[in-house]
Amino acid sequence: MIIDTKTLRDFILEYGFVSKKDLETAEEEVKKNPSKNLGQILTDGGKLSEEDLNFVKGHVFGIPTVDLRGEKIDPEILVEIPEPLARRHNIVAYKKSGKGLEVAMLDTDDLIAIDFIKKRSGLKILPRLTDKESIRHALLQYQKSLKAEFGDVISREVGHLSTESELSGVEDTGDLEKMAEELPIVRIVDTLLSHAITQKASDIHIEPFEKELAIRYRIDGILHDAMILPKHVAPGITARIKVLSQLRLDEKRLPQDGRFKIETGGITGSKVSFRVSILPTYFGEKVVMRLLPEDSNGFSLEFHGLGLEAVHKAIRQTVGMILVTGPTGSGKSTTLYTILDILNKPEVNISTVEDPIEYQMPRINQTQVKPEIGLTFANGLRSLLRQDPDVIMVGEIRDRETAGLAINAALTGHLVLTTLHTNSAAGAIPRFIDMGGEPFLLVSTINVVISQRLVRRLCLSTGKAGDAGEKYFLSKAEIKALESKANFGRVLEALIREKVAKDGSTIEAVPFYKPKGSDACPTGYSGRLVINEIFSVSPTIKDLIIKRAISDDIEKQARTEGMLTLIEDGLFQAASGLTSIEEVLRVANE
Repeated sequence: MIIDTKTLRDFILEYGFVSKKDLETAEEEVKKNPSKNLGQILTDGGKLSEEDLNFVKGHVFGIPTVDLRGEKIDPEILVEIPEPLARRHNIVAYKKSGKGLEVAMLDTDDLIAIDFIKKRSGLKILPRLTDKESIRHALLQYQKSLKAEFGDVISREVGHLSTESELSGVEDTGDLEKMAEELPIVRIVDTLLSHAITQKASDIHIEPFEKELAIRYRIDGILHDAMILPKHVAPGITARIKVLSQLRLDEKRLPQDGRFKIETGGITGSKVSFRVSILPTYFGEKVVMRLLPEDSNGFSLEFHGLGLEAVHKAIRQTVGMILVTGPTGSGKSTTLYTILDILNKPEVNISTVEDPIEYQMPRINQTQVKPEIGLTFANGLRSLLRQDPDVIMVGEIRDRETAGLAINAALTGHLVLTTLHTNSAAGAIPRFIDMGGEPFLLVSTINVVISQRLVRRLCLSTGKAGDAGEKYFLSKAEIKALESKANFGRVLEALIREKVAKDGSTIEAVPFYKPKGSDACPTGYSGRLVINEIFSVSPTIKDLIIKRAISDDIEKQARTEGMLTLIEDGLFQAASGLTSIEEVLRVANE
């Protein structure tokens, strides 16, 4: 549905949506690029919102517009359009009346979808224009329908399976293959995977116990019970996952690791890779699957202020080392992949040694460690140095040999990215020395050290930071309690420097936010963000390293030079309306 340029121009000027100057600039762009229309150029350039463009289209063509954000759709009306069709055509049924079925659409010219829904429902279809965010919100409500039906779907399929006594003697590989292809098992596993994706889980845990099989999801860093299944379905589910991951069905005594991926459709669709780990336990094989998005387009550095400047300065170097530290599950690998994404240019040769390869990235040579055949981090890194790389990523430094090779690579004309398991940024230096790194070599190689954690992000009702949760101000008692963990003066300086707070503000006048549950966001949290502490290896810190100073002394100097600690950075993010103080203390309070 395209409006001719003159009609659109006149309407926009009449309602004052865009300045005359911006409109003339867009018209010049249309002349240079005839394949684009005026409305598309204005929205792509941020001069005209999609909502305003829909308003214009609605008035010109006489089609009403609708905004479904914040609207709860009756499930009986929502299912008038099957979810796959809704996602494929970006069309949602939201209201039924004597006049017909009202549907929200991005493209009211999609006559094929309208005709199909008309035949299926037997109702007159009343198209309404909407925007992408409105459609996304409406599609989320299919998730809730899936969650409500989850138990019924699984229970129905479980009822079709063989009984426990019939399955107890299954050992033959052929029988296991047959079991993995049984329709009920296939449907159960497909439902588990689909539900985990729609719930934005990062991990699926399938855990066998004496009399039951527990299914749990990790969502925003917290494990949640999803379902308890009868014990006798465990062999079939495990066999199905092994088939998908191309693992040995007859091996039940040793751990196995594998991988597979599936595609999801619709406006929010993408490829999702599942990293599979199977571990024998007393009551059977436990399966843990890590969900990883296949595309790397969403990577962005979630740093700010002086820390962001330090990281960008290190990225611009052609030699040296960028060191990321933190516990398992703190987002270290994602940070390294984000940096690789920035460095990934035609003139740069990038090679990695990883265990496992979490994200597959184009134009990057990624090597999977396989200790069972002798391909360790050290051997892989030694071979990489003969492959003429500019940038090397070592998934993790685990031993003295790998540490020495990484230092040598950073000294001989390569930029090395790697991770280390320590609790703080300053603690990485003594840990490196303990692993055999000589202080005089470390001061010549390490450019920047990053320590990070992941905290849950507050739900945003309008998409703007600061419009999340329940606003409140810290009492004197709360400030006093927190002062033992963080320096509020430094946090306030950062807030003022980055224009989150006004000059002259006091911490008592800075608003913070508590999670506020809603139908769309029951916990008050959705997604996660990074809190970090980052320091560059300055001349004064180099002197401390040479003297083999303890981590407390290094941290004290780094803070003097502007580093915020994990809790201080968390308080900064909380004051920015992105998370809560309670969440920061849960994750970073040591």
